[in-house]
Amino acid sequence: MSEEKKEIIKHPKDKKEFEQILAGKKPVLVDFFAEWCGPCQMMGPMLDEMIKTYKNIDKVEIVKVDTDKINDVAMDFNIMSVPTFMLFNRKGEAVETMVGMRSTDEFEEKLDRLIAEKIEE
Repeated sequence: MSEEKKEIIKHPKDKKEFEQILAGKKPVLVDFFAEWCGPCQMMGPMLDEMIKTYKNIDKVEIVKVDTDKINDVAMDFNIMSVPTFMLFNRKGEAVETMVGMRSTDEFEEKLDRLIAEKIEE
């Protein structure tokens, strides 16, 4: 994986780092995964490809949370299956949970809607 991809896909080391990402005022797509999960492994290359082609990648955060390593974050969001994807708005609020494999087109469409949302202070 290139250095550029490593910077785009965030891999928080703990709950505090995860919460800092959510507080960053950008929409966030979180991929809750496990190393042993076959479908999770299939989603990795798809997310890598999305990073290269998604026109608004600089306006969002993509985060991967290994549920075996940061299980307190997974428990906070009641993650029972992997892969599970969650979308957070610019206020850091969870707005959608999707369980199972998904297309990157679906992610892009949902992220575009979150980018377009007006933030009420």
